[in-house]
Amino acid sequence: MRRAWWSLWILIALYSVSLGSELLCNNTPLLVRFEGRVYFPILRFHPEDTFLKNGRHTRPDYKKIAQTPAFISNPQNIMIFPPIPFGPFETTDPSSIKLPDAVSLHFKPEPRVTTVNLSRDGIIMKAVDTDYFFGAPPESLVGQSFSKTWPLPPPLRDALDSRLKNEAAPTFSLVVSSSQPVPREAELCLSEFVPRSTPPSTVRITLRERKGLSGAAQGKVALNDRLEVVSSTFPLWNSLSLETRSSLIALAQARLAGQTEDRSLTLNNRTYTLTATRSEVSWPYKPGSGHWMGTDSAGRDVLARVLYGLRTSMTFGFLLVAMAMALGTLLGALQGYFGKNVDIIGQRFTEIWSAVPFLYVMILLGAVYGRSFLMLLLCYALFNWIGISYYIRAEFLRLRHLPFVESARSLGLPHRTIIVRHILPNALVPLITFFPFYLVGAIGSLAALDYLGFGLPPPTPSWGELLAQAQQFRWAWWLILYPALALFVVMLLGVFVGEGIRNAYDPRPRTKFE
Repeated sequence: MRRAWWSLWILIALYSVSLGSELLCNNTPLLVRFEGRVYFPILRFHPEDTFLKNGRHTRPDYKKIAQTPAFISNPQNIMIFPPIPFGPFETTDPSSIKLPDAVSLHFKPEPRVTTVNLSRDGIIMKAVDTDYFFGAPPESLVGQSFSKTWPLPPPLRDALDSRLKNEAAPTFSLVVSSSQPVPREAELCLSEFVPRSTPPSTVRITLRERKGLSGAAQGKVALNDRLEVVSSTFPLWNSLSLETRSSLIALAQARLAGQTEDRSLTLNNRTYTLTATRSEVSWPYKPGSGHWMGTDSAGRDVLARVLYGLRTSMTFGFLLVAMAMALGTLLGALQGYFGKNVDIIGQRFTEIWSAVPFLYVMILLGAVYGRSFLMLLLCYALFNWIGISYYIRAEFLRLRHLPFVESARSLGLPHRTIIVRHILPNALVPLITFFPFYLVGAIGSLAALDYLGFGLPPPTPSWGELLAQAQQFRWAWWLILYPALALFVVMLLGVFVGEGIRNAYDPRPRTKFE
């Protein structure tokens, strides 16, 4: 299959590139020329004293050293960094990311609120700011029935009666609708009530406009560094007076110079909360110049972590499949070759072992011995051999009675020689066929464990760990797209390779009946 052939070479190329990740993504220079001498920090450790002569024998920060006068003033002293000068564990300096000098003014409408005091008969005794909810000023509502405009459901009446009876009552809220003077929907709230020395004669009800149902205009206005309006999603901006616009532009100018506080603004009888924001570097940060795939929640370059994560995933997959297949082949071969009691005991052990919950064992061992690459590999290999052992056992059960095996026994060859040199080479079809599929499963399992937090210890680069960050920062689309795309591509290539190998060992397309 041509598709499988090309998939195999693409997968080999990707893994080869990941093996040389230090040459592509690294914050350590490939070559340093200093004071007439040439150093290769990528291959050998050089302390900070080598370049700064400060007596410190610690790990140097080459990017800071490159900005010292010794390198800036002397063109003979140079540093050559990899094409992507960021390591998988390096936190990016926020000052290295250039941001546009732009300000956005966000207009957020505040919900309308009013309060009314009701008597025992539901008569309004006092009211404040009632124009929106009642369509009339407070003075004209005094002495009128509250239920004339807003309903009083039984639960609300019971809450009012308990307070008028001077009984303790918790906070109460209820959403009600009114059709007069226009259709409205509001939340009626009663605060917690504590019994007093004398029963109250009235109870205060708070009416709060429901959020998102007011239909009030909201949006933002974006201004550039020259305080010119670049875009606007706030419908009332063009209708604002020149004086109001000038004050808002002054607020934007102040935000360019520093921090500003939120401001309240009344437009068309509606109060807005005005917030001036400026683009700031916060982790995770979107893709841009220097960071082609953005940064994660710790300010680390996503491209570097994806590339190093490819090496980790592929290496883990190869080692895990090799260990699992070796163990499964050994146990399956012993069961299939000797049969009888060995086979029965081996099958019962396999069934019991397959019922052990892997995730619980992984959590327990991680808590006792700590999380590490080797611990995860050994623990996973102890549970991943079961499937392949069934196929090897079946192959040995089929092959052990064939004439060439009987001939080997009659020649007096030991069991070990018969198993390794005669039967095993003829039973390799399941191993070769299932290897790509087991590899894909191992890579997916590692990503799943890292996503759940039971995989490799931080800060090991991992696709699953990036996807776990994406769940926390759901607006950071680059944390979802690039790790998921890398995982999808590698697993798809592995499936294509496995499909090609399976078809190559399938005799049915070449069978002829005469």
